[in-house]
Amino acid sequence: MLRSTAWWPHRRSWSALAGDRVKTDARDAAHLTRLLRLGEITAVTVPDAEVEAVRDLVRAREDARADLMRVRHRLSKLLLRQGRVYSGGRAWTTVHETWLRRQRFDDPHTTAAFDHHFDAVLSTTAARDRLDEQILTVAASPRWADPVDRLGCLRGVSALTGLALTVEISDWTRFTGSSIGAYVGLVPTEYSSGSSRVQGSITKAGNAHVRRLLIESAWHHRAVYRNPGPTMRARWAKVDPALKDRGHAGNRRLHQQWCRFNERKKPHVVANVAIARELAGWCWSLATLT
Repeated sequence: MLRSTAWWPHRRSWSALAGDRVKTDARDAAHLTRLLRLGEITAVTVPDAEVEAVRDLVRAREDARADLMRVRHRLSKLLLRQGRVYSGGRAWTTVHETWLRRQRFDDPHTTAAFDHHFDAVLSTTAARDRLDEQILTVAASPRWADPVDRLGCLRGVSALTGLALTVEISDWTRFTGSSIGAYVGLVPTEYSSGSSRVQGSITKAGNAHVRRLLIESAWHHRAVYRNPGPTMRARWAKVDPALKDRGHAGNRRLHQQWCRFNERKKPHVVANVAIARELAGWCWSLATLT
């Protein structure tokens, strides 16, 4: 029984000529030459060694955050199985840590398991804090201070987030305010044909680290925005008045968008993704403003 090779994902697509199964360096070079002549090749910026090193640093911090979340979950689930529920306020604070240190168990095996998980939480927290200190030092260095301070004009973009966005995006000028959302996978999928147009969930393409940072930062714009607080005023004092005004306009616009979504009874998670997509555009605007 004959089968069409177009149905198999490891085969060539229908865009290739039928029967064209030859791939050589010479043919690839000729194909690239035709694309270059047609203007279909986009130039990209190759990051230098320092940018790659700082990327490794911020990605190590991202790994530490994920590791800390896992060890905290293991400890909390162990306590839950033993009927120990913390009710003294927010978890993973100094008060919560004091409560954890007071926990005692009759069974020695349970005690050993608890000590293991608690030690993992403490060591992972210390590792994350050390990375945070290093990142703050790098963010304040002469090379990175200006782009980090620019992004810091927006709510929810701290020095840690600003440095991560800066090194992950690297060259902001290769995007526009509308195209950067697609680069980080914050635009909806679309299946359209003729007059039919169907949009689905976001594509989740591109850099997942940047996407997570933007989504987390977008939640900060849900709170009421009237007079900027001391933290935001301190950030604005580091930049030019034009950047301050752009950041103020972005903060006001993003909160207004939150209010519109709330009026339309939009689910908060869906609304926040839309805010994150627009936040990416405001970050691009601040990063490229001259």
